Amino acid sequence: MAIIKINNLTFGWNRDSRVLDIPSLVIQPCEKVLIKGPSGSGKSSLLSLLAGITVPDDGSVCVLGQEMASLSASDRDTFRANHIGYIFQQFNLLPYLSVAENILLPLRFSATRRQQANGDTADIARRLIVALGLPETLLSRPVTALSIGQQQRVAAARALIGGPELLIADEPTSALDTDTRQQFIDLLMGECDRAGSTLVFVSHDPALTPCFDRTIALSDINRVRGQQ
Repeated sequence: MAIIKINNLTFGWNRDSRVLDIPSLVIQPCEKVLIKGPSGSGKSSLLSLLAGITVPDDGSVCVLGQEMASLSASDRDTFRANHIGYIFQQFNLLPYLSVAENILLPLRFSATRRQQANGDTADIARRLIVALGLPETLLSRPVTALSIGQQQRVAAARALIGGPELLIADEPTSALDTDTRQQFIDLLMGECDRAGSTLVFVSHDPALTPCFDRTIALSDINRVRGQQ
């Protein structure tokens, strides 16, 4: 079963401005796919649809066999909590929580992710943070005390905890230098392999292409031209 299957998708934030018109997109289990395109090309809009944050105007977005538009908003929230890890471009860490509390947050909202974590949650958070290249001594610190690069790894650990079937990453490397970016990509790929997660990663940076199983230029699948 495909992890993602899109058919005849159209979407716009209002009736007069269509952002996406995608006839077909299929992503298979455990693929690591880069979707590339310039800023404003509709990449984040596509991720929002894949995560069930929004629904299409027309057509079908099927994730893990589930037609997203057939679910209520609350059911889409539950589905996302159970099955999808999301690394936001601005990380969206909670400043009043520690590093460990931020990493463990998805387990508070999903019994499925708690069950898949299958172990002492503090140990799992510690393993993830170390695997992503940070010292475990940071776990008790507030996220506001961390550098941008460190916050990025915390956001990745939060998205990965509980082994979600689908991991979505929205330009998380845009603020990093070349060496740090490559290190982060390598660590992220390793954790996806370990969890068996499918990765959909969007970026405007063509230098990332060799890192992925497949690269899709959004302009090649999106029939909207010059309107984004």
